Amino acid sequence: MSGRNGPSPPGKLKVFLGSAPGVGKTYRMLDEAHRRVGRGQDVVVGYVECHRRPRTEELLSGIEVVPRAERDYRGSAFTEMDVDAVIARRPQVAVVDELAHTNIPGGRNAKRWQDVQELLAAGIDVLAAVNVQHLESLNDVVQKITGVPQRETVPDEVVRRADQIELVDMAPEGLRRRMAHGNVYAAEKVDAALSNYFRVGNLTALRELALLWLAGRVDEGLQRYRAQHDISKVWETRERVVVALTGGPEGETLIRRAARIADRAGSGALLAVHVARSDGLADADQAALTAQRHLVESLGGSYHSVVGDDVPTALLDFARASNATQLVLGTSRRGAVRRALTAGRGIGETTIELSGDIDVHMVTHERSGRGRLPALSSGLHPLSRRITGLASGLVLPLLLTAVLTLVRGSVNMTSDTLLYLAVVVGVALLGGIVSALLASVTASLLLNYYFIPPVHQFTIAQPNNVLALLVFAVVGTVVATVVDTGTRFSRRAARAAAEAETLSALAGSVLRGDQAVPALLDRLRETFGMQHVALVRGGAETAVSETGGARAGADASAVEELTVDADTTLVLRGRPLPAADRRVLTAFADHVAVALERDRLAEAAAAIEPVRAADRLRSALLAAVSHDLRTPLAVALASVSSLRSHDVDFTVEDRAELLGTAQGSLLKLNRLVDNLLDMSRLQAGALTLHIRSTDLDEVLSAALDSLPDEHAPVRRAGLDEAPAVLADPPLLERVLANLTTNALRHGGGRSVTVAASALGGRVEVRVVDRGPGVPPEDRERIFQPFQRQGDHDNTTGVGLGLALSRGLAEAMGGTLVPEDTPGGGLTMVLSLPAAAAALHHTSPVSNETAVP
Repeated sequence: MSGRNGPSPPGKLKVFLGSAPGVGKTYRMLDEAHRRVGRGQDVVVGYVECHRRPRTEELLSGIEVVPRAERDYRGSAFTEMDVDAVIARRPQVAVVDELAHTNIPGGRNAKRWQDVQELLAAGIDVLAAVNVQHLESLNDVVQKITGVPQRETVPDEVVRRADQIELVDMAPEGLRRRMAHGNVYAAEKVDAALSNYFRVGNLTALRELALLWLAGRVDEGLQRYRAQHDISKVWETRERVVVALTGGPEGETLIRRAARIADRAGSGALLAVHVARSDGLADADQAALTAQRHLVESLGGSYHSVVGDDVPTALLDFARASNATQLVLGTSRRGAVRRALTAGRGIGETTIELSGDIDVHMVTHERSGRGRLPALSSGLHPLSRRITGLASGLVLPLLLTAVLTLVRGSVNMTSDTLLYLAVVVGVALLGGIVSALLASVTASLLLNYYFIPPVHQFTIAQPNNVLALLVFAVVGTVVATVVDTGTRFSRRAARAAAEAETLSALAGSVLRGDQAVPALLDRLRETFGMQHVALVRGGAETAVSETGGARAGADASAVEELTVDADTTLVLRGRPLPAADRRVLTAFADHVAVALERDRLAEAAAAIEPVRAADRLRSALLAAVSHDLRTPLAVALASVSSLRSHDVDFTVEDRAELLGTAQGSLLKLNRLVDNLLDMSRLQAGALTLHIRSTDLDEVLSAALDSLPDEHAPVRRAGLDEAPAVLADPPLLERVLANLTTNALRHGGGRSVTVAASALGGRVEVRVVDRGPGVPPEDRERIFQPFQRQGDHDNTTGVGLGLALSRGLAEAMGGTLVPEDTPGGGLTMVLSLPAAAAALHHTSPVSNETAVP
């Protein structure tokens, strides 16, 4: 390996994805390592955590283990993977466990997946393992299902980019049997784990999440393979339902019907697509499309926009590129008159004929057949319109002549002239002024030849017929000109309305701040049918929007550039833009400039916010402590002054009482100052911790000794049996004292219970009171500094106790959350890592045992 010439090619990553803790991903990874050793590959173990599982530990034998790096953290020694040692060893394959693990501070990388990226960059293949609950995109979903927050995550993209992903799965019942037999956790942890995290429902949900996530990744690989091999035929590996949207009122009906079809397919995917014309601005209702896009995304689907003049072809191209199996269309909104005038098959009929192996669903809706009569030329491309108009200018007068010849004698000259004039007007509507002039000339000649005496001759016998023919030609020309002008003005008005609507939507998106810059670039690309849109700052692209395979045929040689501000340029690649689109394009650029400026202001405001927060804290501190500092100080000063007075002869009992009062006031003042100082250190991030194994019973005894003697009884439960925790003893004493004082103060004079129990790799301490409790909407507010429940009593402290307790708990790697006490009251749950579990894992946090 070390004898290679030039830089090493990147290594390959294989990830073993566990559906749940304990399914055997580490065992499977080490088994793969042994197979590679058997094939003659140089394999080392960079980091593997066996969790005291004998069968897993046996697999470590026969594989070289690179010594770990030792690091000191908060007075304790821990070990991590030595990335530099592994790279210096230059193996072919490195085995790295717990990909989502957070490294001990002091190393080069904060996360282990970043260490793995260094190994891959050095040309070393990596076998890695991670559980599905540690994927970033599933973090909140897993917490909702299991009730356990996942503090360590790995970005999905890191796992997606792996060359191979192997799912390590096990039926929930089988995993629970493994746990019951002691193959996952120690015996004392099994009952708590089975009744909490490892319930059958939780494991089933995690299993489904893992299968669906991996299915999505497999699907991405399949799409790449189809694109690389130019496969357009549909492979029905998974149901994909594409719904075509026009921006019309029927869109929501179609989306919901398509969503039901996808749901019935099990794991079917829903894709919505809108086909925009390529001749400038889209002709759809952008507001309606935006609402329909939100509906699609709320139903778990994805929204796409493609450009094409031939709607059926564009729809089917997109469907085949997406490997769709079903296409949902709405029935035509064209009425009978419109269908007769347009004289052609609708989009639905054409799509069905061209669909091939894609199933097409035609969905009826309340707008079916109720569309308005459009301009006859609305569906024609300008070139096609001109050709059709010229042909009509020749053919329609001939057809009318044939009909009038058959009814000669029953229609007079005036009627003949008016009918020809009607044809000229129709041609003007269809093809414009040039086609109308051609139709006028053709009609004049035919009218002269067939209907003005002498017939079948291009001569006119009576002078009034000459006048009639001249008037016909003039009127036909004038009418055609007026109609053509009106049509052009109508198109301009429609375009102006579309521009106004587009700009209105842009202004709304900027004002709402909906991911403004990416949204604007995406809207710009879709509106003008471009292939690639980017912002270039100093030669580097900072934000990009580009098409997928549906527009791969766009002309990428045409490049449009527009200045946004002094150092930013908007670059568009794709089709050439007509001059008429420049005005709206400039408006887009102005909106982008506004969005960029707003982002800069937001960044500046974010930088100032910590200073403002500190100012608010200082102001609140000064306002809150004025009374609480003055009262004990005044009481202590009065007691000492009385004792020093020579005017009064105090008895021994009186002197003892005054000394006790002074001592109590000074102790109260000392606690208040300590709380204030510790809160300031927490706010500044300067609190020094000395984490070590701590006995809960001893710390609680010291905490209770610091409380006033005249308090309600405090009962203990399970503290003797609870394992030691990793904590800073003085700070843990402060936390327990604050929680107990708070429970006594709000417990209505009734006893308070402090209980402890082990749960997985952590220990939970519950401080239970029987008071009025706290409404759910106020449970986060009570943890804010200078807040008390009710905010009406200023004689019981500055409201720092709970805020400080949570801050200290989190600084020690724990959590503090409130719960309802069964039967009434509030329970504060303090969760801390167990010392035995932490020492076993040689790290403050373990991906495997901290989960239950």
